[in-house]
Amino acid sequence: MKKSIILIASLVLSVFNSFAQDQDPKAKTILDDLSKVTKAYKTITSDYIFTILNKEKKQTEKQTGKVQVKGSKFKLDIPGNTIVCDGKTIWAHNKDANEVTIKNFDGTNEDQLNPSKIFTMYETGYKYKYEKEEKVGTAICHVITLYPSVKPEKKKFHTVKIFVDKTKKQVAKLVMLMKDGSTQSYEIKLFKPNLEITDNVFVFDTKAFKADQITDERDL
Repeated sequence: MKKSIILIASLVLSVFNSFAQDQDPKAKTILDDLSKVTKAYKTITSDYIFTILNKEKKQTEKQTGKVQVKGSKFKLDIPGNTIVCDGKTIWAHNKDANEVTIKNFDGTNEDQLNPSKIFTMYETGYKYKYEKEEKVGTAICHVITLYPSVKPEKKKFHTVKIFVDKTKKQVAKLVMLMKDGSTQSYEIKLFKPNLEITDNVFVFDTKAFKADQITDERDL
């Protein structure tokens, strides 16, 4: 699950390219509007369902998650793990082992978890194309397909589909088509912007842990 979130986060680490010449103009207009609305939110709280479909093995795995975002700060709750970041430090609590790993946080590092970017899946490094309208739950959504254009050979996916709620101008669903033939999707079940979230939510308290339960990998 954590690796899948990292894959999602790796899509969204640069600034939107308003001057791309080979992009679908209809898709660009929708993504520009989405960018404007999303970046105006002071905070985002979202519950989602993560699904992996392996067609070869005929297996489907579903998990639920919750993410809270405030600027560069975030808190991610997934089965067995809580990950907290105050914008400078990231704490990963493995609940099964009851262990905490602490690292310096670098928002520009593609290999580091960064769900604070999860709702801006349309950043540079991708070509995009408008596909159609489709329902997600009760919402009518624009479907836009993204194709990696920067070092696509290093990606574990070849296509991403983003579903944008026409009325709310919010991401309703993300679908990743993986090179191994599997499909990974994130369906947003609850999306609440601008809730009051205090900064202490994004700091993990390690006082209850013994020294041998904490791995500190920070460069202090």
